[in-house]
Amino acid sequence: MNKHHLQRAQRSIEKGRADLAIKSLRKLTKQEPLNLAAWKLLGFAYHEEQLESEAVDAFTKAEAIDSEDVLTVMSLAQSTFLSGLSAVEHFDRALRLAPGNLDALRGYALALASENHCDVAETVLCRALKVHPDWLDGHKVLTRLRYTRASHRHFADSYRDACAKQPQNLALRLEWFRAVAQTRDWITAGRIVGEAERVFNSQPQLLLARLFIASESGDILQSTKLFADTTNLDDEMRDMALVRHHLRQGNLDSAESTARLRIGTPSEAVFWPYLSLIWRLKGIPQAAEWLDGSPPFVSAIDLDFEAGDLDRLADLLRRLHTARNPFTEQSVRGGTQTDQNLFLRHEPILRQLKSQIQSAVSQYVGQLPAPVQGHPLLGVKRDEPLRGRTFFSGSWSVRLLAQGFNVSHNHPMGWISSALYVSLPKLEQMGKPPAGWIRFGTPPAELKLSLPPCLQKEPKAGRLVLFPSTMWHSTVPFDDGERLVVAFDIRRPRATVQSNKTINGGQSHEAE
Repeated sequence: MNKHHLQRAQRSIEKGRADLAIKSLRKLTKQEPLNLAAWKLLGFAYHEEQLESEAVDAFTKAEAIDSEDVLTVMSLAQSTFLSGLSAVEHFDRALRLAPGNLDALRGYALALASENHCDVAETVLCRALKVHPDWLDGHKVLTRLRYTRASHRHFADSYRDACAKQPQNLALRLEWFRAVAQTRDWITAGRIVGEAERVFNSQPQLLLARLFIASESGDILQSTKLFADTTNLDDEMRDMALVRHHLRQGNLDSAESTARLRIGTPSEAVFWPYLSLIWRLKGIPQAAEWLDGSPPFVSAIDLDFEAGDLDRLADLLRRLHTARNPFTEQSVRGGTQTDQNLFLRHEPILRQLKSQIQSAVSQYVGQLPAPVQGHPLLGVKRDEPLRGRTFFSGSWSVRLLAQGFNVSHNHPMGWISSALYVSLPKLEQMGKPPAGWIRFGTPPAELKLSLPPCLQKEPKAGRLVLFPSTMWHSTVPFDDGERLVVAFDIRRPRATVQSNKTINGGQSHEAE
């Protein structure tokens, strides 16, 4: 009978209804407090529901039953880390049970770094990479750690050393290239590709890497040639580079046709924002308004905080901003961004904030227009978000200092994105409006497109701004002080709207 309960709970988790599994598993663990499988599955269910503190409690109960079970110890270590508690000893115990387990080693290094033992974490990773030079996750953690600690010049040296040991490892060389290309160091990126070409001669991945460098560095002649040489390659990165190339050249029809090819595919979230720019540049406002809203689907909600709550929240966030530099892939300039998912942490003030935000998101979703099949914002079923069951694909804090800003970007991993203002410079520090404001519809500066923002929002402490994740957004530099923000992406619901509406030219019409 209990086996049946466990199987049913597992199926509920797999179907995205871990909340149902939690109810049945809590009953089962009360009836059988020594049922190891039930406690473990309850921990996984809590994890799926993004209730990491509760997952820690469940895995702790499981570990008390069997402290030698590797999966239990690893799960406890991971949930402890995600909840913002000290996890070093848990990962150390996992490594003693499973020596050489690279997942445990990665977690151990991350836990060390989160507790400001960055030198030890770096030593641990370097030692492991000497034994496992092809450990890509280890390289990624090490390069991110080095870069955010201001070691820009040699942050990717582990890839160089590994390639010297494994010169025939193409995946290793490509990850090295990606790490450097994110910093827009085109000279070094070109050298990496050149070394790989001498080993492998012609490879489609290396040709695409050359194309990316030429396109993003502004080498029009070379990129035009490489686009022609790669017409037979079906690759998302190539199509994205081609859209950006056409936009720089003013070839709007070609940019649109390339972007449209990816709509309806798993990568469409990357291309929708470019279609918005294209339609505005082509003077088709109704198409851009179909996508972004008219007025834009942007809402400012002033949350209700108790006296002192924002100050306490700000104090906590400042303690979490331990990096010296933002990560290479982030939009922050003149500030830092936290790494782990804030809304998985254990602190009561963050758990309360998460609840407030889920209510605000339900309010935002409830005010959206009618569903539209195929629309990136309106084309999903809203039952769960309206009931407050919203999940976060990420949540973080951004701390900007004098002259800091965010370059124009969007959030392809999200459905709805945000900015919650926690602490702002004094009025005399901010500068003249719109200094410090958030802007929507601003294209990336490197595309050199003449498009003004379609909307601007003034920041205010306690104000939450919600908007579609597909919308370009940036912030305006401010004169002095500190601009402290919590941001997050709401995960796109699984279920999509099924109707008789289709998309044509950015507009919807009844299918015949």
